[in-house]
Amino acid sequence: MRTRAAIVASGVVVAVLALLGVWFVAKQFGHHLRLPTATRTCTVQADGEVVLGADQMANAATIAAIGVQRGMPERAVVVALATAYQESHLRNIAHGDRDSLGLFQQRPSQGWGTPEEIRDPRYAATKFYAALKKVRGWEKLRVTEAAQRVQRSAYPEAYEKWADESQVLTRALLGNATGAVACTVGPTPTMRGPAAASALMQSLALDWGLPELSSGTDLTGLTVPAADSRNGWRYAHWLVSHADDHGVKRVRFGSLEWTAEQGTWGRVKGDPTTQVLAEVFAAT
Repeated sequence: MRTRAAIVASGVVVAVLALLGVWFVAKQFGHHLRLPTATRTCTVQADGEVVLGADQMANAATIAAIGVQRGMPERAVVVALATAYQESHLRNIAHGDRDSLGLFQQRPSQGWGTPEEIRDPRYAATKFYAALKKVRGWEKLRVTEAAQRVQRSAYPEAYEKWADESQVLTRALLGNATGAVACTVGPTPTMRGPAAASALMQSLALDWGLPELSSGTDLTGLTVPAADSRNGWRYAHWLVSHADDHGVKRVRFGSLEWTAEQGTWGRVKGDPTTQVLAEVFAAT
């Protein structure tokens, strides 16, 4: 009995030490450590690589789109993404320091809006850009300095550590890279059929400030006009970024196509498309 107990005790000790070791490494290396992730992940490659969860990617895409809609320069999108990275790790959380909420941890008590408004990513991003625009000379400041002028954080240098990741995301989401956002969608889409197509069209129009979009005759597809390649990739990357929460099955632009089945971009035969084509999962 003593021998068996000693063996069991030794096994427990080893397991605890192993867990402590994992915790220590994660603590030391932070976001640079890649632990096993869920099936719903997105990889962004645009002169660098960033890996995010599906919800983080969708929020990043909306933040970038709102920046373009408001006529903000690329640098502003970098600052906004770095801020949301630091404040919430790009998650629309319902808690924070004191009454802080949402992607940017904005506080109702400080005049940022109601809790419901702040939890709306479009509203939160719009408020951030409006505040940033009021900062004199923000374009010439470091990312962390510009963010701090808006956020007034107790850790003013913290935003700078996300500058590189935010620049990668900005290049991709503003259409300065081709086939740069690739997401893996889970086996059970959040939405399907006409409801998914309708929600997708509405969200795309609201994020980018686009006019009413057209859907296919089967109500599971939509076509997005693109004035040029850059705009086409903006919309294509946005659609893939929102694939998990809107049930997107396929996105095609130019000579490339992303599918939920593969989770990657690949070349397709035929003439390159000048419009962005998207298809959602059919209703079951």
